[in-house]
Amino acid sequence: MLKPMLIGGAAAALLAMPLSPSAAAHGLDSPPPGKIVIDLVNVNGSGCPAGTAAVAVSPDNTAFTVTYSDYMAQVGVGARPTDFRKNCQLGLDVHVPQGFTYAVAEADYRGYGHLENGASGLERANYYFQGMQQTSYIEHPFSGPMDDDWQTTDTTDVASLVYAPCGEERNFNINTELRVNAGTSDPNTTSFLSMDSTDGSITTVYHFAWKQCPSR
Repeated sequence: MLKPMLIGGAAAALLAMPLSPSAAAHGLDSPPPGKIVIDLVNVNGSGCPAGTAAVAVSPDNTAFTVTYSDYMAQVGVGARPTDFRKNCQLGLDVHVPQGFTYAVAEADYRGYGHLENGASGLERANYYFQGMQQTSYIEHPFSGPMDDDWQTTDTTDVASLVYAPCGEERNFNINTELRVNAGTSDPNTTSFLSMDSTDGSITTVYHFAWKQCPSR
């Protein structure tokens, strides 16, 4: 199995915008005791047709998981011309207990790849809150020959975390993309990248960081 490819620091932050002074002063708190509810309000893209994406929150409120069932980019025999690129944009409405807010500190992506010699692939993602500036994509390249599971991790340090504004509900948007390039590979073969697991679904985990909002 491929080792996780880690990207850290402010330059590769999930939401690379500065914290406000009040947010920086409060730092990180433990997960809130109340129930977290996440509604999947928007799903768009060739990698997540209707009914193929779902969201679940971990019991300890430290992470949420997005599961896909039809997310694969491919080139070569059996592939359509548009299959080389698949993307998915999710809009999540995150309901948190009163007095708390959150940031997403880390995202883990897993899948399977078969790349012929000379072919290449790319997984990339960006993240932003509704009404706030989009971040640059964080990219993870792959090179053939490859026939194995893959995992990538996007991370940000504490100083670069951006929290949802206290007292406001703003959708959290996640844009992901898979690409495959045939390159110099044999045209009589097929290369693909999927966010996939042995049960046929993709499991992508996003890890929360919590902050207690200041008292009014």
